[in-house]
Amino acid sequence: MKFERSAGILLHPTSLPGEFGIGTIGENAYHFVDFLVECGQKLWQVFPLGPTGYGDSPYQSFSTFAGNPLLIDLKLLKEEGLLSDKDLNEIPKFKKDHIDFGKLIEVKYELLSKAFQNYKTNGKNFTNDCGTFCIENQNWLNDYALFMAVKEYHGGKLWTEWEADIAFRKPGAVEKWTQKLEYRIEYQKFLQFSFYKQWKNIKEYANNKGIKIIGDIPIFIAYDSSDLWANKKYFSVDDNGKLQTVAGVPPDYFSETGQLWGNPLYKWIEMEKDNFVWWLERIKKTLEFVDIIRIDHFRGLDAYWEIPGDAPTAQTGKWIKAPGKKLFEVIKKELGELPIIAEDLGVITKSVEELRDHFGFPGMKILQFAFGEHGDNKFLPHNFVNNCVVYTGSHDNDTTKGFFEKEKENKSGIYEWAQRYLGFYGNDITFELIRTAYSSVADIVIIPMQDILNLGSEARMNFPGKLGGNWTWRFDWEQVNSNIPLTFKGMAEIYDRPPKKEIPVDQHTPNEFLPE
Repeated sequence: MKFERSAGILLHPTSLPGEFGIGTIGENAYHFVDFLVECGQKLWQVFPLGPTGYGDSPYQSFSTFAGNPLLIDLKLLKEEGLLSDKDLNEIPKFKKDHIDFGKLIEVKYELLSKAFQNYKTNGKNFTNDCGTFCIENQNWLNDYALFMAVKEYHGGKLWTEWEADIAFRKPGAVEKWTQKLEYRIEYQKFLQFSFYKQWKNIKEYANNKGIKIIGDIPIFIAYDSSDLWANKKYFSVDDNGKLQTVAGVPPDYFSETGQLWGNPLYKWIEMEKDNFVWWLERIKKTLEFVDIIRIDHFRGLDAYWEIPGDAPTAQTGKWIKAPGKKLFEVIKKELGELPIIAEDLGVITKSVEELRDHFGFPGMKILQFAFGEHGDNKFLPHNFVNNCVVYTGSHDNDTTKGFFEKEKENKSGIYEWAQRYLGFYGNDITFELIRTAYSSVADIVIIPMQDILNLGSEARMNFPGKLGGNWTWRFDWEQVNSNIPLTFKGMAEIYDRPPKKEIPVDQHTPNEFLPE
């Protein structure tokens, strides 16, 4: 699918401003869409939207189909009569620029439970709008809601530590526990209904304003997830639930020992037997959330780094071929041409490039990787092709300001190398890098919000391989200079993002081009 020349901003909803501890899909999300329009943008890129588990990473979700209840906006629930002013006024104060997940989870889920109680007592029940949602999504929702309810019953423990009958879905166990935990299962379904309704509304608002949403599909799922628990035959676990092999990447420019992600790998032979139906359902559900899919770690669909389940690091592993071409052929046959971006960073081989190019997927270019004697030339703008997406940096990078400040301090030569390449010796190299991205031949340019605001390392989103302290950054509207919309709209116009509409020859008036 050919993408129009356009520009956008990378910002996860959790990073939006707001008074209740985390960005949500309420009024500030609508304000951000308006901001995108003012800036001449056409795209809003987010991370995966699923419910987060250990480490609060959106790339480690309890379900690849579910939405994150922490994104539900409490004020919108109040407007529905499910919470009161008193409920919201009693919420403790949170920091504006930082998410305290420990405190947030305790406070917010208590209020969401209260909203559900009010939903039940106010006469609304599962035979009405929520019931319709449950029926339409039962193929994944029943398993997810039961998984979360049983997990709660067992104090949040990993599913392998539950009572054996339900942990391994022995005959009769699902029916038994569904009856036993009926109320909390309905609660989980209510949370998903509320999320889907709020997200559907913000997506429609964005689309009506000419904004498309780019969303992530993490290539792998979390071990502690309803996806694995309900579909063990598709994943690399033995009969006792022990991981036989896990996912990761070998040593690269992010980590000297590689990255040991710990995700279960796919049993591709089993998936192929079922015509990749699990993947088809996953793609269809994601396209309800977003307009364009970015497949994270795309190279894993050509070949993946298989690590023994008990390995201490990712250094011990081997490349295993994946049936990516067969998978995308089935997706194309069943779902048609889809708007897909391939995250093709890391160790990229010729076969990965062939898979990407065979289906016409644009790859990614990260400008921070381009500079210095050891930089990667393929990330230099003069080597770009049209069909790619250029970023100053990704969520796994430092901010551009922080990146160059560290390189100057380390005297690595990268900062000076970038100055020479850019022909820029002023103070704001972040903006110059953004301008370079806009002026490139890349069809799509996406800039992280941290770089739009020219923030330093304090605003970094994620440190790969570091446990804890990630995914907590938030911005405030006070940080948004009033010149930003004018500046970025001007750049979008100058660099044809989107292209100017040409007037057909037969629509010109006869005297249009004559001097007055």
